[in-house]
This record gives sequence, C-alpha cells and structure tokens, in this order.
Amino acid sequence: MPRPTPGPFHAARNGPQPGPHSAGARPAEVRCAVCGTESRQTRFRPIPPEGAPDLDLRPGEPLRSTMASWLQQCPHCGYVAPEIAHAHPAAIEAVGTAPFRALLADAFHPPLSRRFLAYAYVLEETGALHAAAEATLQAAWAADDARKPDLARAWRGEAVALWRAGPPLDAEQTVRVVDALRRAEAFEDAGATADHLAASHPPDAVAGVIALEQRLIALQDSGRHTVASALPPPSRRPHATQASIARRGTGLWDRIRRLWRR
Repeated sequence: MPRPTPGPFHAARNGPQPGPHSAGARPAEVRCAVCGTESRQTRFRPIPPEGAPDLDLRPGEPLRSTMASWLQQCPHCGYVAPEIAHAHPAAIEAVGTAPFRALLADAFHPPLSRRFLAYAYVLEETGALHAAAEATLQAAWAADDARKPDLARAWRGEAVALWRAGPPLDAEQTVRVVDALRRAEAFEDAGATADHLAASHPPDAVAGVIALEQRLIALQDSGRHTVASALPPPSRRPHATQASIARRGTGLWDRIRRLWRR
C-alpha cells in the first residue's frame, strides 16, 4: 500500500500525518527499506497552524515553514518518503531508474523541490496518482519560497495532470485544481473548470470559494490568496482553520466555514 502523502495533510483532508522533524522530535537510526543503509532521521510531528491556509490548502504558519521536515531521505540511494523504513515494491524499483536519479541530480531545481518531486515520482510509479499530485504541488510551494515562479507554475500544471489522471475528483478536490490552474496562469482552463463546478450546485462553502476563484480568474490574478478571503470570519478566531480537519462525515470546506463562524 502506498505511504501517506507528506506534510500535514493526507490528500489535504484527513488531518495531520506522521512524517520527519519537529520540535521535541529526536533523531533515531533508521534502516532504508530500499537499500538497507542506516542513517539518522527524525520523525515529523505537525505543529498546529495558526494562520489561515491558502486556497490550495497550503497551511498557515507556523506549520507553513516546516516543509523541509516533511520528508526523510536516504543519504545512500536517495529514496524519499515520510518514513524511509517503509517502501512499496514499486517504489524500490523506481529508485533505481534513470528518471529518479536525474531528478535528484538536477541542480537547476531548488533542493527542497527536488525532494518532493522525487517522492512524487515514486508515488506515481506505485499508481498513487492523487498522492503524486499532492507531492508535486508541494514542490511548487517550495519553488514559491525559492522565488522560482516559472518552476512553480510548471509544477502546478503537472499536479493538475496527475489529479486528472487519477480517480474522479470530488468538489473539494476540484477547487484545488482550479486554484492550481489559476496560479499556473492557465486562466482559460481554470475558468472552464470553475464554471463547471459552480454549475453543479456544490455545498455552500465550496460555492463561496469557487466564487472567489472565478473573480480572481476574471482579473487574471495568479497570486496567492487565503481561505480567509473566501470565508471571512464574522467574529473570533480568524485563523483557526485546521483545528478539526481530521473529523469525518462532513466536507473540508464546510468544516473550515464552521470554524470561521465561532
């Protein structure tokens, strides 16, 4: 079974996941599941975010700045995963391929982006296309931080392709596709996708977010915007966006909207 998506969200909706370093975490010897090399690694324990997430659900601070800790990497074979002690059989084969080695060696790409792209490649080879899309989007986030907008746009486009190649997307996932397309400046595709979603009569919270996306697309605005822009809080706790994301039974955007109403 494929390992969970790195970072604070599994498929951006199931709450905090274990992955590699955070305050209080201690390094431990870990044996790589691919090559058997032992190395000192730390296990990530998410910090509760206080700031509002972006529309693509990149979390707010302080969790936002912990991306360098979301993945472990074997210093010998380069295998990348939230926990390198585990590997899908297809991942073991993927690590030995030329494309994987080329990703690790590409000095043109920011180092942190390379790590997420390498993990995305492994996930894609295991058939976990939506998880690969998440990792590719996270490579784009790292490129944003490294001030590499051309790379960030390209990787957002690749993330969209992976999302669309996988299982059918629900309304919440489609909102993130729209945001990725808008930020990649694929405004025509973003607009058509947003219009189709809006016409499907999605839940109110999703409709509020997609209405904002439609306005931004009309302005050809490819910048970063937060959920607070679409679901403004009427009173207290303006940025407590992630506190109950792990709860099941309701949509993510509905949970975020309820948090804003407290």
